[in-house]
Amino acid sequence: MTEHAVSIDVREIMRYLPHRYPFLLVDRVIEFEADKRIVGLKNVTINEPFFQGHFEQYPVMPGVLIIEALAQAAGVLAIRSAGHDRKDNELYFFVGIDKARFRRQVVPGDQLTLEAVQLQSKRGIAKYSAIARVGGEIACEAEIMCAQREV
Repeated sequence: MTEHAVSIDVREIMRYLPHRYPFLLVDRVIEFEADKRIVGLKNVTINEPFFQGHFEQYPVMPGVLIIEALAQAAGVLAIRSAGHDRKDNELYFFVGIDKARFRRQVVPGDQLTLEAVQLQSKRGIAKYSAIARVGGEIACEAEIMCAQREV
């Protein structure tokens, strides 16, 4: 399954990820290449529950949630690349992070572009180079690891 420009909506994303509101952080996928790369979108709105306390006078998306959004995009890449929906007895866990850097604050009204490129994959563990951008400007970059596990 090698597609490049695609449009995967949130209903299809929910077939691959167990996350639901308010923790589903990928709204759409716009590019996909099986076992290689994914580009997703997260529309950041003032209605996000985390903005109530982070911070009242200057709402900023928490960095850990930006990383989580990148990990969710990587999860969609892994599960869709396998050619099936998520199985009820399997989850794709975020298990590691290296070289994380935050370069720009993400605020209400921004659209995060979430890109994950698979660096390696073996025995159910994959490593990705991940970058979140706003308007072409890097907001966050990291190397993340995810592992598929039966539950």
